[in-house]
Amino acid sequence: MTGRLSGKVAIVTGAGSRGPGIGNGRATAILFAREGARVVLVDRVQEWADQTLGMIADEHGEAIVLEADVTQSADCKRIVQQTVQRCGTIDILQNNVGIGGSGSVVEVNEDTWDQVMRVNIKSMMLMSKHVIPVMAEHGGGAITNVSSISSIRPRGLTPYTTSKGAVNALTIAMAVDHAAQGIRVNAILPGPVYTPMVASAGMTEAQRQARAKASPLGSEGTAWDIAWAAVYLASPEARWVTGQLLCVDGGVTLMSPPRGVGGEPSP
Repeated sequence: MTGRLSGKVAIVTGAGSRGPGIGNGRATAILFAREGARVVLVDRVQEWADQTLGMIADEHGEAIVLEADVTQSADCKRIVQQTVQRCGTIDILQNNVGIGGSGSVVEVNEDTWDQVMRVNIKSMMLMSKHVIPVMAEHGGGAITNVSSISSIRPRGLTPYTTSKGAVNALTIAMAVDHAAQGIRVNAILPGPVYTPMVASAGMTEAQRQARAKASPLGSEGTAWDIAWAAVYLASPEARWVTGQLLCVDGGVTLMSPPRGVGGEPSP
């Protein structure tokens, strides 16, 4: 721990993991706490966030849990109000919530399409809507949205790709809209990292190996790789970085994928 976020208050949405292991949100919350931030762990399933809380407590970090559905404006407003009441301010928002969605526009049904857009993009808009006035009042802050390389490299996941493309556009628009208030907004585009969400989709060991080989580095990413990027973007070291879409993918987007290798990751 180097204290890069010492004295900061950070909200991490999707801070739990839907299965055993470390997902992007959990890894980010743990590293934020290690770097000195007080972390508000938001998840729609309190048990998942409580597990993250236990991991942070074991390392003597500071965190609290708020159960909420970030697709609901009232819940987002409550998260912000309770964070300010308990912590005084908000310096960092990590918008990490997301779900997958496969198929073409011909194959996808309307309910699935609407659900993917609601979870993957509306949630980030709503959290930012309620957080930004607090950040502006206290001199600024940093917002990081978790997108995906699927947003720039489509692979048969049209609802997911479209939602993550919207995340990129939202990131850039917010960066312009709120720069004068001292608020930086960036996005992380994860490559093929192995997380509990990916594991729950039933990925085989052979598929994992094929994904790893698709990277110029020849290795598989982890949630910690995404989390370290989040630490940088939230830290004073990135004070002059805004409106950027940072690929953290082992170089995957630099190469044409081998035939039959798919499955871009969800957060």
